[in-house]
Amino acid sequence: MDLTRLMKQQVGITAAQRVQTGMVVGLGTGSTAAFAIAELGRRQREEGLQIIGVPTSFSAAVQAKQEGLPVRTIDQVDQVDLAIDGADEVDPQRNLIKGGGAAHTLEKIVDGRADSFLVVVDQSKLVQQLGAFPLPVEVLPAAVYGVMTALTKLGGTPQIRLGVKKDGPVITDHGNFVVDVQFEAIPDPAALEMTLNNIPGVLENGLFVGLVNEVLVGRVVGDQVEVYTLS
Repeated sequence: MDLTRLMKQQVGITAAQRVQTGMVVGLGTGSTAAFAIAELGRRQREEGLQIIGVPTSFSAAVQAKQEGLPVRTIDQVDQVDLAIDGADEVDPQRNLIKGGGAAHTLEKIVDGRADSFLVVVDQSKLVQQLGAFPLPVEVLPAAVYGVMTALTKLGGTPQIRLGVKKDGPVITDHGNFVVDVQFEAIPDPAALEMTLNNIPGVLENGLFVGLVNEVLVGRVVGDQVEVYTLS
């Protein structure tokens, strides 16, 4: 296993060790969150851990079921005790860009409902200011070109995300398009998040502001991997 993959695995395992029997757990989407789901499955089989998982995407739901974890949708639970999810960028204020996996709408719903939101990343995701990673915006198909015009007026360079090994755009779990918007920088994530979500046709964007309680980071030191909490 290469060191980058090992970093993700160790961070995911560390996060999953925070989970206690009886919890309702938000199950994030992406490669690092997948290691957390796998560890929760192992703990259920070998340690008798009993939880309810709330997946943030079809892919997370499929993996959770393969691991034997009981799952519910967000509207089937009264609360989420802990959400574990990855990120594409994390700034020093623990604001995030998410949506590289096109699951940010449900991720924001689940992570925002959680009593505690634990982010799991490797060190490459840490930035001084958000914006190097194109910002994902989920858009109703009928509104996509009007939304792209509005995004351009805001100083962004929007592009419809195209599928891999398929013709045409990526379709989200909710049947919408993803527009990736490149900004030169995002100095005020809270203001931009609100502005974007006020554009008619935008369902949600990938800025997560003021939601994170803790960030676990994996890094390589020499030939070893260690996990630390972002201060």
